Amino acid sequence: MNEAAALMMSIARKAPERLLDVPVPELIASAGMLRDEGHRSHISYSRKVFIPLTRLCRDVCHYCTFAQPPRKGHRAFLTPAEVLDIARAGAAAGCHEALFTLGDKPELRYRVAREELAALGHGTTLSYLTAMCRLVLEETGLLPHANPGLMTAEEIAALREVTVSQGIMLESSAERLCQRGGPHHGSPDKIPARRLKTIALAGEQAVPFTTGILIGIGETRAERLDSLLAIRELHDRHGHIQEIIVQNFRSKPGTRMMAAAEPDIDDLKWTIALARILFGPAMNIQAPPNLTEHFGSLVEAGLNDWGGVSPVTPDHVNPEAAWPQIAVLARETEKAGKQLVQRLAVYPPYALEAGHWQAPAVRPALLRAMDSGGLARDHNWSPGVTLVQPPRRAPALGLLDPRIGRGIALAARNEPLDAMMIETLFGARGVDLEAICEAADGIRSERSGDVVRYVVNRNINYTNVCSFKCGFCAFSKGKTSEALRGAPYDLALDEISRRTVEAWERGASEVCMQGGIHPAYNGDTYRTLCRTVKQAEPEMHIHAFSPLEIAHGASSLGLSIGDYLASLKEAGLGTLPGTAAEVLDDEVRAVICPDKLTTAQWLDIVGTAHEVGLRTTSTIMFGHVDRPRHWARHLIVLRDLQARTGGITEFVPLPFVHMEAPIYLKGRARRGPTWRETLLMHAVARLALNPLITNIQASWVKIGPAGVGALLNAGVNDLGGTLMNESISRAAGTGHGQEMPPEAMEQLIRAHGRIPIQRTTLYRDADPTQRARSYAAQALSQVVQTPVARRWPATAA
Repeated sequence: MNEAAALMMSIARKAPERLLDVPVPELIASAGMLRDEGHRSHISYSRKVFIPLTRLCRDVCHYCTFAQPPRKGHRAFLTPAEVLDIARAGAAAGCHEALFTLGDKPELRYRVAREELAALGHGTTLSYLTAMCRLVLEETGLLPHANPGLMTAEEIAALREVTVSQGIMLESSAERLCQRGGPHHGSPDKIPARRLKTIALAGEQAVPFTTGILIGIGETRAERLDSLLAIRELHDRHGHIQEIIVQNFRSKPGTRMMAAAEPDIDDLKWTIALARILFGPAMNIQAPPNLTEHFGSLVEAGLNDWGGVSPVTPDHVNPEAAWPQIAVLARETEKAGKQLVQRLAVYPPYALEAGHWQAPAVRPALLRAMDSGGLARDHNWSPGVTLVQPPRRAPALGLLDPRIGRGIALAARNEPLDAMMIETLFGARGVDLEAICEAADGIRSERSGDVVRYVVNRNINYTNVCSFKCGFCAFSKGKTSEALRGAPYDLALDEISRRTVEAWERGASEVCMQGGIHPAYNGDTYRTLCRTVKQAEPEMHIHAFSPLEIAHGASSLGLSIGDYLASLKEAGLGTLPGTAAEVLDDEVRAVICPDKLTTAQWLDIVGTAHEVGLRTTSTIMFGHVDRPRHWARHLIVLRDLQARTGGITEFVPLPFVHMEAPIYLKGRARRGPTWRETLLMHAVARLALNPLITNIQASWVKIGPAGVGALLNAGVNDLGGTLMNESISRAAGTGHGQEMPPEAMEQLIRAHGRIPIQRTTLYRDADPTQRARSYAAQALSQVVQTPVARRWPATAA
């Protein structure tokens, strides 16, 4: 914040009336700077569908054409079927928000309203509204936002259970506008004190709330200031005002104010700037885009939101003013040097802290609709979904965010990025996103050339019985998880031997072994697994045991981590997978795996493995309850570990596959990362881990061939293993198959202009004999999943 903007903020708090005398250019310049500080280059909007539940109203505002008296032959309220038809049309058009518009308590004025409500099974409009919000939420997943007028505390509470946000326009705190001759005369619900009470009651119940002022209806600029200050006082008390709408009056034929003058663009800009300065950088300041032609001027004045725009329904409040097409709005926003981003009916701060701001019943739908930043998911793609391909990257207009440019420059000079910078990179969109991917690809080219490596391997998941209850895991089986994919099993040693031999004959150089924490296992069990593989095929590389399994094995034998790892190495262990990391931030781990290793324990085990001569991979499992700040911390602790030990071979982002995950089925997680977030995880990792971790791998089994192909242009130089058998991701619901044989792997790599090279676990070229065997390998034999009833011995015979 520069000195001028800081001065304006100080005036806004200590002597706000002085803002009325500030020269307009100074006011607007400071407002623009404050908006940029709070919202960077983003201008948001909500793709919504309008549901006019009733157009009856007991008020008679002199500028309104929405409210209509009863008409013979016309229903006073939409029926539930009509409400659902509108909502479903909105959902089909990609909307996330269902905006319920309606008149204020028409049953207090019209008998027909009372009779229809009774026939619908309700005594009040608010009761019926609550039922319709619940219907839309449950049947379509759209997020309801309701503007029903004055409400009691009980009505707000009932509506909170089925909406993500509510609203009422203050319009003006000037009581004189309610006097005879004023625009609100005869409208009992427009008395300012009553509207302010509703806003206050919403704050007391932690309801994200929309309000604002209507300018040009006869108020003075000083009265606008008073109105905004009245709202600010309530927001200071409760923190619940999510947006301030500055709406300009439009004269309409057939109203008492049809001849009244409309505010001009300069008046609208002044008011937007005033609101921005009064509420500061973080507040969302909105003006309806269908009520102006001066998009760039409003952005200049401090606006950061265009409000709701519907591809399906008109603006029922201003039917004469058509919504701009979203493509037009994006173009006009880019002309103003900003990027259009889609939000939900609730703004990010109130979506990300849903535990406080949202009722339990609405949280699952909210999580399904949002990305890691609390904005709307911008595409239907999710990890593991085969029917939806990732969107193509398109050239973006606009200017590069200077902060993004600084981060790219630091990475290019091999300088470490701090957590704030990495988090900033994860927020990139549009031209910023393209710049990050291009920079990551450039570093990839410097480190690896055009070579893309992969390993021929076989996964052997020796048991899916687990005593831990990780919320993201659909693989493990316990007493309460029989409904998830697959029956509990515990592989016999001869089946492990058979799979090892078969893998070697099919050209594999590695078996990757991981499993659940079986309560009957001890540390010698894992040593037996290693010996079994080595007895079956002495040259097979064993890549096995997550840090959690290492901790379990060492603890069960009373050994230190170092001594136990040394014994595993002696038994044949070659490297460790850096799994069980999930997100290396205890704030996240407390939610998704509270009984698992802490971040410090994971780092200690992996660091100790490096000390005893066992190299490891590193991973992140992202896209559930985590946020970019957690990803930044994760990358930094990996980078610091690598700087200390040098033992990490590669970094493998693992997108959360949601379909069968318990935490998702319980409505407590998102639908995995978005495609933008997946792209950024690989690209930002390349920048943040440079030059210490040189291999960035993409998981084809979670992302799919089309996705990993696109990631080859975003910093990725490795496609992992052919797998042969894959159980963990398949259990979670991915549909991308269990094996990608070398022929398919190399075809995919060549299709993107790269050179495929088959490698070993430690990134040496594969043995020529094994490489030859890997091509045109025989089909896999049917696997045998040994039932858990067998009590498996701890040691091999």
